[in-house]
Formats: sequence, structure tokens, C-alpha cells
Amino acid sequence: MKTNILGLHHITAISNSAQGNHDFYTNVLGLRLVKKTVNFDDPGTYHFYFGDEQGTPGSIITFFPWEGIGKGVNGAGMATHTAYSVPSGSFDFWKKRLEGYGIESQESVIFNERLLSFDDPDGMQLQLVVAEKQDNREPWTTDQIGADVAIRGFHTVTLTLRSAEATVKVLTDILGYSQIKHEGNRYRFAVDTVDADNFIDILEDPAAPNGRGAAGTNHHIAFRVKDDNILMEVRKKVVAAGLNITPKIDRDYFFSLYFREPGGVLFEIATDNPGFTVDESLDSLGSSLRLPKKYEGMRQKIEEVLPVLE
Repeated sequence: MKTNILGLHHITAISNSAQGNHDFYTNVLGLRLVKKTVNFDDPGTYHFYFGDEQGTPGSIITFFPWEGIGKGVNGAGMATHTAYSVPSGSFDFWKKRLEGYGIESQESVIFNERLLSFDDPDGMQLQLVVAEKQDNREPWTTDQIGADVAIRGFHTVTLTLRSAEATVKVLTDILGYSQIKHEGNRYRFAVDTVDADNFIDILEDPAAPNGRGAAGTNHHIAFRVKDDNILMEVRKKVVAAGLNITPKIDRDYFFSLYFREPGGVLFEIATDNPGFTVDESLDSLGSSLRLPKKYEGMRQKIEEVLPVLE
């Protein structure tokens, strides 16, 4: 099936401490803070975007750090695991680095690919994967994390579902994914529109307990399209399938649609345009607090409420 979906755009999750979340993803994992803004519906809460140098779609993980929200539970109806692509030969580096921060990790193999699994400070389930196909995306590097080991971008998002059938229909009939692998109760889907390994895995487990959204859990996953014209074409397909979907929403750095797929996971469709340099230069991305236009007049009050980052 021909598709206009270009893999993943971003993944949004929930954390507790803003400082702890910021430090883990920038210092430990070595991602760039691409944008520091606030939740559109809750301006007293940060919205952090971490990714590569430009915040390229397919590299961006974002967080709402709701201070004091408590720990969530990963389970059925959620995107339960987020996997990043790393270069071959980098596992020893990452195991030692995680261990140095007191983070336990476990090695395993899925679909003949080695992966290293660990949790972020809030319990978000993360994985580093050495992909079968070499990942040529340019990474963001730091003084401690060089290009030979740095994270390239997303590899896989895993959905845990009690029943996969209805979700599979959304992935294949609406979004244009195809099943490419199957092993036990794990199914892997991909699109052929991008070179990077932006896969969707489904773990089907009829006995999986319900998840509960809070710190350490996924909020939604966003699929990538080129622009808002194609965005609205996708919207027509979702409506034709009988699913409820939002109108087009301007998120300042992209345009979005949201709908909940039958298995319970919140899906977003997001555009490449206008991008993160619309209000900051490339060199200064993430260096200052950016506010949605509707909140700019409240800047002083918002800054007084937000936690101060060190």
C-alpha cells in the first residue's frame, strides 16, 4: 500500500522531576535539548524536546514533567518500550556508562538484533539496539559521547496490546505499514518511505494488566508526514475508518492530529513543517524558554511557577 507516513515523528512521555528528566536525557544519554517550552494545556508544566542537532523527526522524545505525579504502570493499551538505534560495537560503552550512573541494564536479542534494556529515572522502559542495517543518521555528540557510540534516533516503539487485530488494521489500512517479521507474540511493522529503522512492534498478550499513565509511561506516539496538506489526507482516511480524530492543531513547531487507536494507544500525526528553528537559530535551540503565543503575556507568572533548571 502506498503511504505518505514517513515513520515516526516523535514520542511523548510523562516524567516527575523536570531536573532529573533533563539531566538524564542530556547528560546520561547525550541527547540535545532542542526545545524548552510548556504544555499547551498546562502552562505551569514544562514540555521538553530532546533529539539530534536539529530535532529531526524520528529522533525526538518529549516529556511533560509533572512534578509529584507519582509513578505510572506500563501495561496493556500503551506504548511500553522505546528503542534507540546505536552503532555496532557500542554496547560495552553504554553498559559501562549506565553502570557508572547506577543504572542496571540487561542484554537480549529480538529479531536477531542485540538490544540493551534499562529504565530512565521514572521507570520509562528504554532500549538501545544495534540494527541489522547500518544507521547512517548523523548523531548529536557530547564531550563524553562520540559519534562512534552516540544514539542515532528511534529504532522501534513497542505497543503492548491484549488483542492486536484492530490495531494492525489501523497500521496497515490507514497508515500504510506492512508486517515484516513475526516471532511468538511479537509482530513487527515498517514503512518503506524512510531508510532509518522506525519500526512499530506489537506485543500481543491477552493477560497483560492495564497500564496507568503517570511518570515513566508513554503519553502518545506521533507518526511523521511531510506537511499539513498530507496531514489532512491522512485525516480523511481515519474518518473513513470510523475513528474519532481531532481537527488540525497548530503546535508551533508542527501541525498535529490526534486519535486513539482501538487498542487504546493515543496516536498523533505530525508534520515536518515549520520545524524547531522557527523561533530559535540552530545554534541556540533549547537555550531559552519558548512560549506558545497565547501564553506570552503570562511569561512572568509562568516563569515564577516553573522549576528552575540548574
